[in-house]
Amino acid sequence: MKTRQVGRTDLAVSELSFGCASIGNLYREASEADVEAVLACAWAAGIRYFDTAPHYGRGLSEARLGRFLSTRPEAVVSTKVGRVLSPANTPIAEADGFVNPAQNDVRYDYSGDGIEESFEQSCARLGRNQIEILYVHDIGEYTHGIAGNAPHREAFLGSGYERLVRLKEQGRIRAFGLGVNECEVCLDVMRHAGPLDVILLAGRLTLLDRVAEAELVPECRAVGTSLVLGGIFNSGILATGAVPGATYDYGPASEAILDRVRALEARAAELGLPLATAALHFAIRHPAAASVLLGTAKPTSLQRNLEALATPAPAGFDAAFA
Repeated sequence: MKTRQVGRTDLAVSELSFGCASIGNLYREASEADVEAVLACAWAAGIRYFDTAPHYGRGLSEARLGRFLSTRPEAVVSTKVGRVLSPANTPIAEADGFVNPAQNDVRYDYSGDGIEESFEQSCARLGRNQIEILYVHDIGEYTHGIAGNAPHREAFLGSGYERLVRLKEQGRIRAFGLGVNECEVCLDVMRHAGPLDVILLAGRLTLLDRVAEAELVPECRAVGTSLVLGGIFNSGILATGAVPGATYDYGPASEAILDRVRALEARAAELGLPLATAALHFAIRHPAAASVLLGTAKPTSLQRNLEALATPAPAGFDAAFA
């Protein structure tokens, strides 16, 4: 599999990466056998970059990924900071969409000390002393609201950013950035804190939602920041099409969104492509993308996406979706 450079670092990642939310039991429980099978499928396909987070099953995803990669030291791993875990006081059956998670409570902390505590916890769960990429997870108004984000922004700009710089100088991480669902916070941090090596951007540079192309992509190109693209199906609708009950941005799709998706489906059909295949090709072909995340707990789903990408995009693809 081809690799692409991360920002201006010496780190390269496979152009396809595996997103590990589902192996943290997102929406449904995945057995240990399921997890082993889907991770083995990703590895066999040549995927060498795996993204996880403490948020995914309250640490369950990290622990499962760590076990799988224990004999595969060449893997590139990214995880996230901003949430600090601690043993739960009461049993947890479900948390934030994750079923039967690890029994941990969580608190947000974007300060330098909070970032380092979260990082060390992740290292322990992953069984690694170094993590290649560290993302600051879900900082911004999209997650916390205007008032709620203000103290988190202050904590990060006050000490969090500099702690990431120190971890990189110490060789504990090789690159850092943000893992978010919005463009505004990326621009804010880049302009008020300092440079970022990479941004994991979910849902804002897709066949349907291209808002990142207005300001963020040009800014990243100018300063040498890479983008890892997540949420390329916009939480479902680019995989299912404009069907009843289709979801966009983690909620029911509006009629306006459904109309836009119908138009995209028609363009894809003219090229002889299913909509999901067009969404995959759009992401992998985008010049701003260092890697494209695929996330599932099912080997069949992963294999289907890999096979779709293995088929070359037809002539006229770029023009059709310009």
